[in-house]
Amino acid sequence: MPASCGEVLIQLLDEHGVNTVFGIPGVHTIELYRGLAHSNISHYTPRHEQGAGFMADGYARVTGKPGVCFLITGPGVTNAATALAEAYSDSVPLLAISSVNQTRELGMGTGRLHELPSQHNLASQFTVFSHTVLDPAELPHVLARAFTVFESERPGPVHIEIPIDVQVAAGTRGKPMARAIARPGPDPDAITEAVKLLQGARKPVAIFGGGALDASTEAIALVERFQIPAVLTIAGKGVIPADHALCLGASLPFGPVLELIRDADVILAVGTEFAETDLLYTGADLEINGPMIRIDVEAQQLVRNFTPEIPILSDAKLALRALVAQAGKEKVNHGHERERCVSEIRGVLASCFPASAAKHLRILDLLASVLDDETVVVSDSTQLAYTACHAYPTRHPRRFMFPLGFGALGYALPAAIGAKIGRPELPVVCIVGDGGLMFTLEEMAAAMEFGTPVVLLVWNNRGYGEIRDAMVANGVVPIGVDLEPPDFVAVAKGFGWEAHRATTLRRLSSTLAASLQSGEPSLIEIDASGEFTS
Repeated sequence: MPASCGEVLIQLLDEHGVNTVFGIPGVHTIELYRGLAHSNISHYTPRHEQGAGFMADGYARVTGKPGVCFLITGPGVTNAATALAEAYSDSVPLLAISSVNQTRELGMGTGRLHELPSQHNLASQFTVFSHTVLDPAELPHVLARAFTVFESERPGPVHIEIPIDVQVAAGTRGKPMARAIARPGPDPDAITEAVKLLQGARKPVAIFGGGALDASTEAIALVERFQIPAVLTIAGKGVIPADHALCLGASLPFGPVLELIRDADVILAVGTEFAETDLLYTGADLEINGPMIRIDVEAQQLVRNFTPEIPILSDAKLALRALVAQAGKEKVNHGHERERCVSEIRGVLASCFPASAAKHLRILDLLASVLDDETVVVSDSTQLAYTACHAYPTRHPRRFMFPLGFGALGYALPAAIGAKIGRPELPVVCIVGDGGLMFTLEEMAAAMEFGTPVVLLVWNNRGYGEIRDAMVANGVVPIGVDLEPPDFVAVAKGFGWEAHRATTLRRLSSTLAASLQSGEPSLIEIDASGEFTS
């Protein structure tokens, strides 16, 4: 008996290097599971499809490989829509494979189970592309398209839906891809022009975004060769080590850095959107007066927000490598002057945070002293994490995650679980607010079942603290933002987690160190009303 399309799907995913799938089986996806037991793919069941999407996201961000989730028709897709939209906004490679009603029923509105007018049209709004497989012979080709997106261009989520009747039809393996398609390299003339501009610059500045995450070695070589002060976006944290003499960290919104960029005679921008969310902390505007060299793997992105004098359509790694090679071995002069400039700005950055962040900074300093450089920090939208985006020192790429573009609450816990599954050898610490945790609290059960020893730091400000503060600042009477949280320690213990409260820095330090060593999922509740001075 020939393999079904559902079984062939598993074989093809295996051939593409997929070893992990997140999903909740349903009546419309049973055929997709037929071949899983006999494959090299491990399946993880979250407690909500949004959790499946966020777990796949965390897996993808920490590994650089696409995260994969299986979704049921209708509510499975709509439940995961927020996670897919977050991945789309943050350029995360994610493959969502869903079922859909039978081909003869599509768009008919006959009241079938899980029916939508057009699930394909819905998913196309937050994916690079959405495809409905109407013939099993299409499957190898559409999967090849998906992995080309992940490997060869600006990544993002892809949705493939397979009707119930197509799933059970005889499958077609097709011809496997011989090799991955390489990302584009730079135009040699543009590289020559850019090198001349950089070599003649007296006050250059480099800005590295999430598109440079896999070009850390080349980025370090470039800033050292040209002696360029480097600013990172939040998505680019770790591209240059936080303690490098030329690194200003993710400090883009702060006055001294904005002034440095405003006065620069050359700007090198690599893999960044210049997104609003990179400047949200202060609400400042980015002013660029000098000529810009802009490197991006997506052509349209090269002219969004700022138009460069020298646009370079290229993978960041290839372009930076070419710039360094073209420049030769001789470093530019006045390197010490630029290192001194970076040192002076670093010295005043702490004073740029508002007074309300002082407590955050003390806690983050403690975290930096306890956590090693390889620890993956996964953050949610919460006040402690907003400060961490700029203040927490990151020395390696893919070690700090934040739902930056779409800003979805509930991201951190499931993403941290996915990250731990993707890189089980790395410690994973999750920073989440009490409000955000309640969005995906149920995934504590999944973490216990999976045996993923993440450490969950709950910043408990008894509600939606950031929105509450914004209402007060704008003269609006706070409504809907003061929440009565549960006893998180009791809840965590109910799920089988270790659980603690920390009311002092000393207690937080000892509890965090013990939790990291325990090998068990651990929750540490931090009362945001405490001073944390000792």
